[in-house]
Amino acid sequence: MAKNKKKYLKPFKNIFLIILIGFGVWMIFLDANSWLIHRELNSDIEQLEEEKEYYQKEIIKDRKAIKELKTENGIEKLAREKYYMKKENEEIFIIEYEDSIAKTENHE
Repeated sequence: MAKNKKKYLKPFKNIFLIILIGFGVWMIFLDANSWLIHRELNSDIEQLEEEKEYYQKEIIKDRKAIKELKTENGIEKLAREKYYMKKENEEIFIIEYEDSIAKTENHE
């Protein structure tokens, strides 16, 4: 029984192996540039890149809207659709469908 214990403990008597294991533990868990911190930073970078792509798409969409608003027809379309403005001697009928109207519940 004592021989089996010595057999398993023999590699741990080597000073180089102990230093290598200590260095590995230090670099993976304890160092300021550890693997855990790098993994967290990489996930943050991926999230920021996704946000960057989203905002770049939004910028392209906004540039198209601005370009459209620079024309006379674009301004008129915006004023009619968003602000319900009209020309003189003109009537506007707003049609709302049931599924687009917010439903309110009456509790009496």
